[in-house]
Amino acid sequence: MKKFTLIRHAKSSWSDASLKDFDRPLNGRGIRDAPRMAAKMLELLGQVDLIVSSPANRAISTAMVFAKTFGINSDDIHLKESLYHAYPEEVMKVLHELDNKYSSVFIFGHNPTFTTIADTFSQEYINNVPTCGASVIASTAEEWAAINESNAKLVDFIYPKML
Repeated sequence: MKKFTLIRHAKSSWSDASLKDFDRPLNGRGIRDAPRMAAKMLELLGQVDLIVSSPANRAISTAMVFAKTFGINSDDIHLKESLYHAYPEEVMKVLHELDNKYSSVFIFGHNPTFTTIADTFSQEYINNVPTCGASVIASTAEEWAAINESNAKLVDFIYPKML
């Protein structure tokens, strides 16, 4: 069984208008929410084998908090350029190309794509994955490349206001 968790980056700052979107940091709420969500995910999942992230500052900053909580070296976070401004097909391509030695993966990225993917695998309409929200999707597939709507489903959906 394969399990992947889509985690939208924590809340980012818009206070410096001179920064490019790619460079925006986490704001105070994001800095507060990321460790709380990471601790909750550790409690729920117990482990993760791999962390993959968009290279945008707010995404990688969130991923680093989760890596620390899960005992993963921040140098071991895999950055994927294609996750920044990705369409759902691009995120699924990243997922389908993962090494099958991994069984549980976190992918950090952005909306609206993460909401679209979560809705694809959910029995209920999600409408919006909030910042630092996590959509846990489990599949009966034995290989990442085989994951699709017929063998995978959303098994958990958690976001900071639930904690």
